[in-house]
Amino acid sequence: MTAPELNKELLNELRIDPGQRAGGGARRRWLWIGIGAVVLIALAAGGLRVLTDNAVAVETATAQPMQTAAADTVVLDATGYVTARREATVSSKITGRLAEVLIEEGEQVKQGQVLARLDGSDELAQLHLSQAQVAAAKAQVGSLDAQLQQARRDLQRQEDLNRQHLTTAQAVDDAHTRVETLDAQLRAQRKQIDVAEAQVRIAQLNYDDTIIRAPFPGVITDKAAQPGEIVSPISAGGGFTRTGIGTIVDMDSLEVEVDVNEAYINRVTPHQPVVAVLDAYPDWKIPGDVIAIIPTADRSKATVKVRVALHRKDPRILPDMGVRVSFYEGKNDSAAQLPKGVLVPASAIVDRAGHSVVFVVDGGLARRRSVKPGQSYGDMRLVEDGLRAGDKVVRDPPAALDDGAKIKTHPSG
Repeated sequence: MTAPELNKELLNELRIDPGQRAGGGARRRWLWIGIGAVVLIALAAGGLRVLTDNAVAVETATAQPMQTAAADTVVLDATGYVTARREATVSSKITGRLAEVLIEEGEQVKQGQVLARLDGSDELAQLHLSQAQVAAAKAQVGSLDAQLQQARRDLQRQEDLNRQHLTTAQAVDDAHTRVETLDAQLRAQRKQIDVAEAQVRIAQLNYDDTIIRAPFPGVITDKAAQPGEIVSPISAGGGFTRTGIGTIVDMDSLEVEVDVNEAYINRVTPHQPVVAVLDAYPDWKIPGDVIAIIPTADRSKATVKVRVALHRKDPRILPDMGVRVSFYEGKNDSAAQLPKGVLVPASAIVDRAGHSVVFVVDGGLARRRSVKPGQSYGDMRLVEDGLRAGDKVVRDPPAALDDGAKIKTHPSG
């Protein structure tokens, strides 16, 4: 109810009917007391409204001590993309026609899992041939070994007969020569077995190369070939030969790569804490830290690449997603290394007649105070002199705000 309405209602209640006038002076005195109270209330309400209407509504912020604020202060923002440290387009070691493709996009695979098979009929036939050659070589060794044992027994008989002068020296020499010949043939045949077994191993490797396996655990992100197509580890002309059957990504190796303007790279240090926000999930903050600063610059963009590790693994994080990274002041810096002063919002510092000033809240008044601003930390600014921790300052002071102006304050969100 407004003041005029309140006055009208009270006056109506205090009006006296003609029949009640005979009540006398006591009632008349109370009537005038009531009227006076109504007038005083109206004057007070009007005066309060005038005072309130003259006050300027402002937002305020509290000056923070550098030692506590720096650890949670953003010193740099940059954008980048999620990348996988381990990602591979899987192909075969040999050229061949695909007989089976056993993968689909989004499928989880284990290390060594079969992803595809080439037509390995020729390699399998060669393997069987090599295995048969090994068996034949071993059989030949058995035959030569039996002949060698018989030749040694014949040599022994000839030597016994020769001691009894029942045979000639020529017969003994012939028997000795046969033993040496068979022994040499047996050693050569055993070498042939080694060669045949080596050929089996080669044939087995060739056959194994027709089976394409996962080099590491991960997720299939792309299926690039179908059964019946020719795949090769090298590119062929005409575009009819595939160089891979799919792409596998190790999701545990996901990290972020950002391009930092070379003018601000001095604000980034290894192991510096960061917070990453995916473009797809703007309300989800992912903690991390700097892995490394790549020691080279891109002259075309004047940027330096920075690798950032994410401390959380989540299925929502996908390769090539856009991400915004906020670099925070290192938490391991000692207080002695931090500059002296307090931090206030950069918007609280304005220029008045060539001087940097802030407006400090003093009760319901704004007091102008000259300050010495220092380094910027994101949207915060260091004030080296002129403020103390805990002082409340006006954010974005209006141009018309002057020293001693009345203000209505509320803290910013």
